[in-house]
Amino acid sequence: MSGRPDSDLPPDTQTVEDLREDLAEAGDKDLRDDGLLDEQARRARWAAAGTGVVLALAGTAAALLRASGTAPALVPVAYACGAAVCALAAVLGARGRTRRALWAAVAGVMIMALGDQFD
Repeated sequence: MSGRPDSDLPPDTQTVEDLREDLAEAGDKDLRDDGLLDEQARRARWAAAGTGVVLALAGTAAALLRASGTAPALVPVAYACGAAVCALAAVLGARGRTRRALWAAVAGVMIMALGDQFD
């Protein structure tokens, strides 16, 4: 591998403190004073946690409905596993790990979709 790595982090991996420093250097006082970054982070946490909870409840309901029907045993198990992964996404989102929460929610929905294919 030739060349040197970049010294700056990509914009999507910068911390809130780094972004505040960038705003301070740019002289954009309105964005710094309004706490816009804190509000965006709070909204992202709520969205990730809420999405994880809704998907976990939907997966749990689907698992219960499929378990009471004539579906093969693998179907409700897949729904339950997908619901567990979505519940993990809700926990990650509530703790501020929104990127990991997004990937966990996507993985949980994919597991539930796989369970739907077995039906």
